Amino acid sequence: MSLRLGKISRSGDSAAVDCSPATPSFKDLYALLRDDEHGARAADGDARLGRRKAAVFHRVLMATAALRTWLALPALAISDPGPPPPAEDRRIVLYYTSLRVVRTTFEDCRAVRSILRGFRVAVDERDLAMDLGFLAELKGLLGQRQLSLPRIFIGGRYIGGSDEIRQLHESGELKRQIEGVQPAPAGSCEACGGVRFILCPSCNGSHKYYSEKGGFRACASCNENGLVRCPRCCSSVV
Repeated sequence: MSLRLGKISRSGDSAAVDCSPATPSFKDLYALLRDDEHGARAADGDARLGRRKAAVFHRVLMATAALRTWLALPALAISDPGPPPPAEDRRIVLYYTSLRVVRTTFEDCRAVRSILRGFRVAVDERDLAMDLGFLAELKGLLGQRQLSLPRIFIGGRYIGGSDEIRQLHESGELKRQIEGVQPAPAGSCEACGGVRFILCPSCNGSHKYYSEKGGFRACASCNENGLVRCPRCCSSVV
């Protein structure tokens, strides 16, 4: 934009500027710049508002999709746990692992053991890290190849894993399910010290025995670690 100035006329020592009404001044230029700045701010505000509306619309779409996915999921099996088993058949069996290879699995197993021990009832704890036979036993019970731990049975009925036990405990249903279970013995077992395993008396924990005819052979009385379940504090298989 070009700026035209008025003609300067001199009369004596005074000087005057002849500016017609159509001639723009610095005041008009300032007003134009202010209008342009206001328009730029308005345009920037509209752009921000548009981006905000787009972000809100995106969050609404994601929330709607998550809600539809959640509604499509099947109901949990613990929604109707059913009546508790008879008192004479009520026994808790826990399959877990004491290894810390997978932190989440170890934390879940420790949390479930803590919940069950809080009720001070007898729990048949079967550590897969101590005896791999428990893994084959659990697969035979559930008919699954890929298994996550822990797994809990009450009265011969499968309850679930850590999530199910936590939900049952929070709702108070777990207390109803374990009513009538034999109380936990006071103190630790004198035979195994609470480990629930002892050295095999046949091979003294070596998992091997020697015979003159066949030489060294694997002991058939113990597991791969040369251990057998403590006969004093361990229950029979489910």
